[in-house]
Amino acid sequence: MSNDIKPIAIHLPQFHPFPENDDWWGKGFTEWRNVAKSTPKFKGHYQPQLPKDLGFYDLRLEEALIQQAQLAKEYGIYGFCYYHYWFSGKLLMEKPLELMLASKKIDLPFCLCWANENWTRIWDGSEKSVLIAQDYNLDDDRKHIHYLIQFFKDERYITIDGCPVLVMYRSELHPKINEAVQLWRDEVKKAGFKDLYLIRVENFEKNIDPKTHGFDAGMEFAPDFGLARKKFLKKNPIEYVFTKILHKTGLRRSGHFQNNVYSYDELVEKMMDKPKKSYKQFRCITPAWDNSARRSTGATIYHESTPEKFGKWVSFVANFTDRNFKGDERIFFINAWNEWAEGNHMEPDLKNGRAYLEAFRKNKL
Repeated sequence: MSNDIKPIAIHLPQFHPFPENDDWWGKGFTEWRNVAKSTPKFKGHYQPQLPKDLGFYDLRLEEALIQQAQLAKEYGIYGFCYYHYWFSGKLLMEKPLELMLASKKIDLPFCLCWANENWTRIWDGSEKSVLIAQDYNLDDDRKHIHYLIQFFKDERYITIDGCPVLVMYRSELHPKINEAVQLWRDEVKKAGFKDLYLIRVENFEKNIDPKTHGFDAGMEFAPDFGLARKKFLKKNPIEYVFTKILHKTGLRRSGHFQNNVYSYDELVEKMMDKPKKSYKQFRCITPAWDNSARRSTGATIYHESTPEKFGKWVSFVANFTDRNFKGDERIFFINAWNEWAEGNHMEPDLKNGRAYLEAFRKNKL
């Protein structure tokens, strides 16, 4: 296999205090607070998941961003795809990205993903409580792309055939997405670029051909929550029935029944079994998923992830990418570099150290 495949890890720039979080969640809040207070929900459940090599970093510090980039590069990750938050000109969590843009010491290619959902209290289970909403209009789309062009002009920005890559989390939410896309492409060309390369994330609306929204490709989201729906305990029917009786009678409450617990094994197998799309779709992998740090109940947990199981998935996706893509399109995505409160992080933790990074480096080619 060729070694020119470029894995791109999704990066959450949340780990620093900012005024809105102070107002919504309390002074000094970052997701480290959720991560540190997490507890196991059942026997064998891996919580809390605490950082090792990089510690509880603050992404307002250049040093923290430099260390992240160095570690990712050491283990064969080509670049980061930073989540970017824009609400009608209002920016959130922009300081790490603007610091990264200003500092050439942060030596890693990057692109941006517009996380264009409303911000809600979904982290504590209150999805309908909107903190800040998206208000789409084409004038704002023009202002937005002008803001982004400064990033596109950076020599580290990831391009495909000379076109800056822009990822959008939920293109289906924009009521005039095709008009917005045409506007963005026109403005980028005026700025001297050949075009944009637009990728839509396939998390919620999975069966939309990207071309219907004017996009160039789709990005598979991992985990695909429509797969691997067999409850983890059902692998052992006797234990399942016994545990459920104790839970229902109140004799011993079980986190298995207060949360949605599935098998990481089954997830990997079903993700690898998915048929190839008829359109251009970049594949995605995740080392694990467990958002119980954010929720006391109702969390989604893919149980018993290991570096070996993850490595198997890495190998499959790397080979898929090698067979199906050419040139600059030889990319796939990793969800995620540092989503600590969702339990999907490549950064070293106290339990596994660098084992997931080692498994990734071993299997990516």
